[in-house]
Amino acid sequence: MDFKNAKELLDLCNTHNLSISEVMIEREIQLGETTAEIIDRKMSRVLEIMKDAAFLPIQNPVKSMGGLIGGEAEKLSLHHASCKSLCGDLLEKAVTYAMATLETNASMGLIVASPTAGSAGIVPGLLLALQKIYDFSDTQVKKALFNASAIGYLAMRNATVAGAVGGCQAETGIASAMAASAAVELMGGTALQCTYAASTVLMNMLGLVCDPVGGLVEYPCQNRNASGVATALVAAELALSGVTQLIPLDEMIATMYAVGKKIPVELRETALGGCATTPSACEACHMCS
Repeated sequence: MDFKNAKELLDLCNTHNLSISEVMIEREIQLGETTAEIIDRKMSRVLEIMKDAAFLPIQNPVKSMGGLIGGEAEKLSLHHASCKSLCGDLLEKAVTYAMATLETNASMGLIVASPTAGSAGIVPGLLLALQKIYDFSDTQVKKALFNASAIGYLAMRNATVAGAVGGCQAETGIASAMAASAAVELMGGTALQCTYAASTVLMNMLGLVCDPVGGLVEYPCQNRNASGVATALVAAELALSGVTQLIPLDEMIATMYAVGKKIPVELRETALGGCATTPSACEACHMCS
Protein backbone atom coordinates (compact mmCIF):
# COMPACT_ATOMS: atom_id res chain seq x y z
CA MET A 1 0.00 0.00 0.00
CA ASP A 2 2.97 2.36 -0.21
CA PHE A 3 2.88 5.07 -2.87
CA LYS A 4 5.37 7.67 -4.05
CA ASN A 5 3.04 10.05 -5.87
CA ALA A 6 -0.61 10.85 -6.49
CA LYS A 7 -0.75 8.67 -9.60
CA GLU A 8 0.30 5.61 -7.60
CA LEU A 9 -2.17 6.57 -4.86
CA LEU A 10 -5.04 6.78 -7.35
CA ASP A 11 -3.98 3.45 -8.89
CA LEU A 12 -4.21 1.82 -5.46
CA CYS A 13 -7.63 3.37 -4.86
CA ASN A 14 -8.91 2.11 -8.20
CA THR A 15 -7.33 -1.36 -8.00
CA HIS A 16 -8.62 -2.11 -4.50
CA ASN A 17 -11.79 0.02 -4.63
CA LEU A 18 -10.64 2.05 -1.63
CA SER A 19 -10.84 5.72 -0.69
CA ILE A 20 -7.69 7.76 -0.15
CA SER A 21 -8.20 7.59 3.61
CA GLU A 22 -8.52 3.80 3.53
CA VAL A 23 -5.31 3.44 1.52
CA MET A 24 -3.51 5.75 3.95
CA ILE A 25 -4.76 3.83 6.98
CA GLU A 26 -3.62 0.53 5.47
CA ARG A 27 -0.24 2.06 4.59
CA GLU A 28 0.24 3.21 8.18
CA ILE A 29 -0.66 -0.24 9.49
CA GLN A 30 1.68 -2.08 7.10
CA LEU A 31 4.70 0.21 7.24
CA GLY A 32 4.35 0.90 10.95
CA GLU A 33 3.75 -2.78 11.72
CA THR A 34 0.92 -1.79 13.98
CA THR A 35 -2.85 -2.30 14.28
CA ALA A 36 -5.92 -0.42 13.15
CA GLU A 37 -6.88 0.13 16.78
CA ILE A 38 -3.59 1.85 17.63
CA ILE A 39 -3.76 4.02 14.50
CA ASP A 40 -7.34 5.02 15.34
CA ARG A 41 -6.40 5.84 18.93
CA LYS A 42 -3.59 8.12 17.76
CA MET A 43 -5.86 9.93 15.32
CA SER A 44 -8.48 10.34 18.04
CA ARG A 45 -5.87 12.21 20.07
CA VAL A 46 -5.07 14.38 17.06
CA LEU A 47 -8.74 15.29 16.67
CA GLU A 48 -9.06 16.04 20.38
CA ILE A 49 -6.13 18.47 20.25
CA MET A 50 -7.53 20.11 17.12
CA LYS A 51 -10.89 20.68 18.78
CA ASP A 52 -9.37 22.24 21.88
CA ALA A 53 -7.13 24.52 19.82
CA ALA A 54 -10.02 25.62 17.60
CA PHE A 55 -12.74 26.06 20.22
CA LEU A 56 -11.13 27.33 23.43
CA PRO A 57 -9.90 30.77 22.21
CA ILE A 58 -13.43 31.63 21.05
CA GLN A 59 -14.65 31.64 24.65
CA ASN A 60 -11.37 32.57 26.30
CA PRO A 61 -9.28 34.78 23.98
CA VAL A 62 -5.53 34.52 24.38
CA LYS A 63 -2.85 37.04 23.48
CA SER A 64 0.08 35.86 21.41
CA MET A 65 3.60 35.83 22.78
CA GLY A 66 4.60 38.58 20.37
CA GLY A 67 1.46 40.60 21.07
CA LEU A 68 0.48 40.85 17.40
CA ILE A 69 -2.69 38.73 17.52
CA GLY A 70 -5.29 37.63 20.05
CA GLY A 71 -9.07 37.85 20.32
CA GLU A 72 -9.80 37.65 16.58
CA ALA A 73 -11.73 34.38 16.85
CA GLU A 74 -14.02 35.83 19.53
CA LYS A 75 -14.71 38.86 17.32
CA LEU A 76 -15.62 36.63 14.39
CA SER A 77 -17.91 34.53 16.57
CA LEU A 78 -19.71 37.62 17.87
CA HIS A 79 -20.01 39.02 14.35
CA HIS A 80 -21.55 35.77 13.16
CA ALA A 81 -23.99 35.82 16.06
CA SER A 82 -25.15 39.29 15.03
CA CYS A 83 -26.59 37.78 11.82
CA LYS A 84 -24.56 40.18 9.69
CA SER A 85 -22.13 37.59 8.40
CA LEU A 86 -21.29 37.76 4.71
CA CYS A 87 -19.82 34.28 4.46
CA GLY A 88 -22.60 32.02 5.65
CA ASP A 89 -22.47 29.43 8.42
CA LEU A 90 -19.93 27.03 6.97
CA LEU A 91 -17.23 29.47 5.90
CA GLU A 92 -17.77 31.70 8.93
CA LYS A 93 -17.19 28.79 11.30
CA ALA A 94 -14.23 27.52 9.28
CA VAL A 95 -12.52 30.91 9.34
CA THR A 96 -13.23 31.33 13.05
CA TYR A 97 -11.79 27.93 13.95
CA ALA A 98 -8.74 28.49 11.75
CA MET A 99 -7.93 31.84 13.35
CA ALA A 100 -8.57 30.44 16.82
CA THR A 101 -6.05 27.67 16.20
CA LEU A 102 -3.40 30.23 15.29
CA GLU A 103 -4.16 32.09 18.53
CA THR A 104 -3.59 28.85 20.42
CA ASN A 105 -0.32 28.27 18.62
CA ALA A 106 0.98 31.82 19.06
CA SER A 107 0.22 31.74 22.80
CA MET A 108 2.24 28.53 23.23
CA GLY A 109 -0.82 26.30 23.40
CA LEU A 110 -0.98 22.74 22.08
CA ILE A 111 -1.74 22.37 18.35
CA VAL A 112 -1.35 19.81 15.59
CA ALA A 113 1.10 20.94 12.92
CA SER A 114 -0.96 20.12 9.86
CA PRO A 115 1.40 20.24 8.14
CA THR A 116 3.16 23.13 9.97
CA ALA A 117 2.48 25.29 13.01
CA GLY A 118 2.01 28.35 10.83
CA SER A 119 -0.67 26.63 8.77
CA ALA A 120 -2.20 24.60 11.60
CA GLY A 121 -5.65 26.20 11.45
CA ILE A 122 -6.70 25.29 7.92
CA VAL A 123 -7.34 21.54 8.08
CA PRO A 124 -9.16 21.58 11.45
CA GLY A 125 -10.90 24.83 10.54
CA LEU A 126 -12.63 23.37 7.52
CA LEU A 127 -13.23 19.85 8.82
CA LEU A 128 -14.61 20.95 12.19
CA ALA A 129 -16.90 23.44 10.46
CA LEU A 130 -18.18 20.68 8.17
CA GLN A 131 -18.78 18.52 11.23
CA LYS A 132 -20.79 21.28 12.91
CA ILE A 133 -22.91 22.04 9.84
CA TYR A 134 -23.48 18.49 8.54
CA ASP A 135 -23.32 16.61 11.85
CA PHE A 136 -20.51 14.26 10.80
CA SER A 137 -19.33 11.83 13.47
CA ASP A 138 -15.82 11.90 14.89
CA THR A 139 -15.17 8.63 13.06
CA GLN A 140 -15.99 10.29 9.74
CA VAL A 141 -13.81 13.30 10.53
CA LYS A 142 -10.91 11.04 11.51
CA LYS A 143 -11.13 9.29 8.14
CA ALA A 144 -10.99 12.70 6.47
CA LEU A 145 -7.85 13.48 8.47
CA PHE A 146 -6.21 10.35 7.07
CA ASN A 147 -7.09 11.64 3.62
CA ALA A 148 -5.49 14.99 4.44
CA SER A 149 -2.38 13.23 5.76
CA ALA A 150 -1.97 11.42 2.43
CA ILE A 151 -1.81 14.75 0.58
CA GLY A 152 0.62 16.13 3.16
CA TYR A 153 2.79 13.03 2.81
CA LEU A 154 2.96 13.50 -0.97
CA ALA A 155 4.07 17.10 -0.51
CA MET A 156 6.72 16.11 2.03
CA ARG A 157 8.03 13.29 -0.12
CA ASN A 158 8.14 15.17 -3.42
CA ALA A 159 8.50 18.83 -2.44
CA THR A 160 8.39 20.74 0.86
CA VAL A 161 6.03 22.18 3.45
CA ALA A 162 8.61 24.62 4.84
CA GLY A 163 8.14 28.32 4.37
CA ALA A 164 11.90 28.76 4.53
CA VAL A 165 12.25 26.55 1.47
CA GLY A 166 9.14 27.24 -0.61
CA GLY A 167 7.41 30.28 0.83
CA CYS A 168 3.93 30.37 2.31
CA GLN A 169 2.59 28.49 -0.73
CA ALA A 170 4.36 25.48 0.79
CA GLU A 171 2.75 25.98 4.19
CA THR A 172 -0.75 27.39 3.83
CA GLY A 173 -0.84 26.14 0.25
CA ILE A 174 -0.25 22.51 1.17
CA ALA A 175 -2.48 22.82 4.25
CA SER A 176 -5.29 24.13 2.04
CA ALA A 177 -4.72 21.32 -0.44
CA MET A 178 -4.93 18.82 2.41
CA ALA A 179 -8.15 20.40 3.67
CA ALA A 180 -9.74 20.55 0.22
CA SER A 181 -9.01 16.90 -0.50
CA ALA A 182 -10.29 15.82 2.91
CA ALA A 183 -13.47 17.86 2.50
CA VAL A 184 -14.18 16.26 -0.87
CA GLU A 185 -13.93 12.75 0.57
CA LEU A 186 -15.98 13.74 3.61
CA MET A 187 -18.74 15.01 1.30
CA GLY A 188 -18.77 11.81 -0.74
CA GLY A 189 -16.42 12.71 -3.59
CA THR A 190 -14.12 10.29 -5.40
CA ALA A 191 -10.38 9.90 -4.95
CA LEU A 192 -9.78 11.58 -8.30
CA GLN A 193 -11.96 14.52 -7.27
CA CYS A 194 -9.89 14.82 -4.09
CA THR A 195 -6.74 15.27 -6.15
CA TYR A 196 -8.52 17.75 -8.44
CA ALA A 197 -9.38 19.87 -5.38
CA ALA A 198 -5.82 19.72 -4.05
CA SER A 199 -4.41 20.65 -7.45
CA THR A 200 -6.80 23.61 -7.73
CA VAL A 201 -5.63 24.94 -4.38
CA LEU A 202 -1.95 24.82 -5.28
CA MET A 203 -2.69 26.52 -8.58
CA ASN A 204 -4.53 29.35 -6.87
CA MET A 205 -1.94 29.86 -4.14
CA LEU A 206 1.12 29.52 -6.35
CA GLY A 207 3.89 31.97 -5.48
CA LEU A 208 2.58 33.05 -2.07
CA VAL A 209 5.50 34.42 -0.05
CA CYS A 210 6.36 33.86 3.61
CA ASP A 211 6.95 37.22 5.33
CA PRO A 212 6.17 36.95 9.06
CA VAL A 213 6.25 40.24 10.93
CA GLY A 214 9.03 40.14 13.52
CA GLY A 215 9.87 36.62 12.40
CA LEU A 216 6.93 35.37 14.47
CA VAL A 217 4.27 32.86 13.40
CA GLU A 218 1.49 35.35 14.12
CA TYR A 219 0.91 37.97 11.45
CA PRO A 220 0.04 37.71 8.56
CA CYS A 221 -0.01 33.95 9.23
CA GLN A 222 -3.36 34.04 11.03
CA ASN A 223 -5.06 35.93 8.20
CA ARG A 224 -3.59 33.55 5.64
CA ASN A 225 -5.05 30.60 7.50
CA ALA A 226 -8.44 32.26 7.14
CA SER A 227 -7.99 32.82 3.41
CA GLY A 228 -6.53 29.32 3.06
CA VAL A 229 -9.74 27.84 4.44
CA ALA A 230 -11.75 29.83 1.89
CA THR A 231 -9.50 28.67 -0.95
CA ALA A 232 -9.86 25.05 0.16
CA LEU A 233 -13.64 25.35 0.34
CA VAL A 234 -13.86 26.82 -3.17
CA ALA A 235 -11.59 24.11 -4.59
CA ALA A 236 -13.63 21.36 -2.91
CA GLU A 237 -16.85 22.84 -4.26
CA LEU A 238 -15.46 22.93 -7.79
CA ALA A 239 -14.32 19.31 -7.61
CA LEU A 240 -17.59 18.06 -6.13
CA SER A 241 -19.57 19.86 -8.84
CA GLY A 242 -17.72 17.94 -11.54
CA VAL A 243 -15.15 20.54 -12.57
CA THR A 244 -11.99 18.72 -13.61
CA GLN A 245 -8.36 19.84 -13.53
CA LEU A 246 -6.10 20.03 -16.57
CA ILE A 247 -2.95 19.79 -14.42
CA PRO A 248 -2.66 16.67 -12.20
CA LEU A 249 -1.73 16.98 -8.54
CA ASP A 250 1.76 15.52 -9.05
CA GLU A 251 2.57 18.22 -11.60
CA MET A 252 1.22 20.98 -9.37
CA ILE A 253 3.29 19.76 -6.41
CA ALA A 254 6.39 19.78 -8.61
CA THR A 255 5.50 23.24 -9.93
CA MET A 256 4.95 24.61 -6.43
CA TYR A 257 8.36 23.29 -5.38
CA ALA A 258 10.08 24.79 -8.44
CA VAL A 259 8.42 28.17 -7.91
CA GLY A 260 9.27 28.10 -4.20
CA LYS A 261 12.97 27.67 -4.89
CA LYS A 262 12.86 30.74 -7.13
CA ILE A 263 11.27 32.96 -4.49
CA PRO A 264 13.89 35.43 -3.18
CA VAL A 265 15.37 34.52 0.21
CA GLU A 266 13.95 37.76 1.63
CA LEU A 267 10.47 36.33 1.05
CA ARG A 268 11.06 32.90 2.53
CA GLU A 269 10.48 33.21 6.29
CA THR A 270 13.43 35.54 6.92
CA ALA A 271 11.25 38.59 7.77
CA LEU A 272 13.48 40.63 5.45
CA GLY A 273 10.79 41.54 2.91
CA GLY A 274 7.09 41.74 2.16
CA CYS A 275 4.70 42.50 5.02
CA ALA A 276 7.53 42.15 7.55
CA THR A 277 9.31 45.31 6.34
CA THR A 278 6.36 47.68 6.04
CA PRO A 279 6.62 50.75 8.31
CA SER A 280 3.60 49.71 10.39
CA ALA A 281 4.96 46.20 10.90
CA CYS A 282 8.36 47.50 11.96
CA GLU A 283 6.75 49.87 14.45
CA ALA A 284 4.58 47.11 15.89
CA CYS A 285 7.37 44.61 16.48
CA HIS A 286 10.18 47.09 17.27
CA MET A 287 12.65 45.05 15.24
CA CYS A 288 13.45 47.36 12.32
CA SER A 289 15.36 50.61 12.21
